[in-house]
Amino acid sequence: MTTTRTLYLIACAAPPARRLDVPIRAAQEAGWDVCAILTPSAYRWAREDADGEIEALESLTGHPVRWQYKLPSQADVLPAPDAILAAPLTSNSLNKWALGISDTLALGLLTEGIGLGLPIVALPHWNDAQGRHPAAQGSVEILRAAGVTVLLGGERGFVPPKPRQGNLDAYPWDAAIDALPS
Repeated sequence: MTTTRTLYLIACAAPPARRLDVPIRAAQEAGWDVCAILTPSAYRWAREDADGEIEALESLTGHPVRWQYKLPSQADVLPAPDAILAAPLTSNSLNKWALGISDTLALGLLTEGIGLGLPIVALPHWNDAQGRHPAAQGSVEILRAAGVTVLLGGERGFVPPKPRQGNLDAYPWDAAIDALPS
């Protein structure tokens, strides 16, 4: 008997969000049923894409792309998650998440995921100037202490570049997929 595991891929508005097909396909190959949840800004980026990015994500995952809270009277259209991957994670969402702010569906799911004890992997994407802000390191430490695997620095994590000098092809999606529970 095969058990399906569900992964919520929560993406913020950062350049790697334009390539969500990469981690979705990799996670699917690793046996995950992937559901895409976007922050409102990431959803706006995808919705305004002339190539139909939202439709492409829905076709690839077989699930609707969620980006806002549903009404209490509406049924939940996604299966419950077994794990969460927050990638790309912006400094804005990192700092809100560490404070427990749930003003978007994406942040609400991340905040709740900690309380539910779900395995959560976070792959940041920001520049080194944003990463030097005093709140950033404290937020990373808070999330790590809460059990979140934050892939920042080191051999397999995201290394923030200088402003406007990032290399989208160097974003370590493979490290994030490898960090998920097997």
